[in-house]
Amino acid sequence: MTIEYHADDYGMSMEQCERILSCHREGLLNGFSIMPNSDILEEAMKLAAPYEDEISYTVHLNLRDGRSNADKEKISHLVDENGIYNISFGKLVIGSYLPWLRKTLSKELRIEFKAQIERLMPYFKDGRLRLDSHGHYHMIPVVFDAIVDVIKENGMDVTFIRIPRENVGLYLRHKKEIKDFKAINFVKVAILNTFARRNLKKYPDIFSKAKPYDFMGVMLSGHMSYENVFPVYKEAVRIASKAGRDIEILFHPGSVREREALAKLNPEGRWFFVDEWREKEADAMKRLPALQI
Repeated sequence: MTIEYHADDYGMSMEQCERILSCHREGLLNGFSIMPNSDILEEAMKLAAPYEDEISYTVHLNLRDGRSNADKEKISHLVDENGIYNISFGKLVIGSYLPWLRKTLSKELRIEFKAQIERLMPYFKDGRLRLDSHGHYHMIPVVFDAIVDVIKENGMDVTFIRIPRENVGLYLRHKKEIKDFKAINFVKVAILNTFARRNLKKYPDIFSKAKPYDFMGVMLSGHMSYENVFPVYKEAVRIASKAGRDIEILFHPGSVREREALAKLNPEGRWFFVDEWREKEADAMKRLPALQI
């Protein structure tokens, strides 16, 4: 089996990229997701180039932070007058079930995602793409459908799409050992698990090439410290191994401290990137033992 120790949000600042790469040099990190609208993309990927054979790259489809890749006039329901994303998770969920809004959003999402993927395509040298998203927006029905449309319309070779579906029982068995259990994360997991079932059922062809895998990272979202993760980690890997599945363990170890980079982030979520937990998650990636399977 493969255990992917994954970091999201690569490309927000050069200092943030360096913090993420340190989790590879000094710890277990062997995969990261790249922000498609990064202002420093070329420099960030040059920084990662010495490790490109050791780290799996993933396109981090983004509708939450920064400026759009596509022409703002063509995606006016996704961005403000300056081309900055201003579409919420909730609005996209509502738009999934309102036919008139869904049609408009679907068209604009396809335009934006095509632009995002094409910008990162040069960094996938074998042409085989991996996809996930910022804030797991890609699991929302109208968003996931738009992604599938882009894949099929452009003949893209997508070998992996993150399905952030988690085993709630696993965390309940270790609840007493977890110091920072957030009740809201039960709600997040319930929503994402529901969308996961829908997407897997609707698109069996998209997932036919992918090996079944487990996921860990939303139930402890934002609080993946060593102390919280370790009690769950060994059992999660054992369950995946016994079932013949891979597992992705998601962290957010890349704190953003630079004023210029912070100014480009959505004000409502800016706190997440300066929170002390980013350092704790980086510490976890460096302290967790590499399990022998």
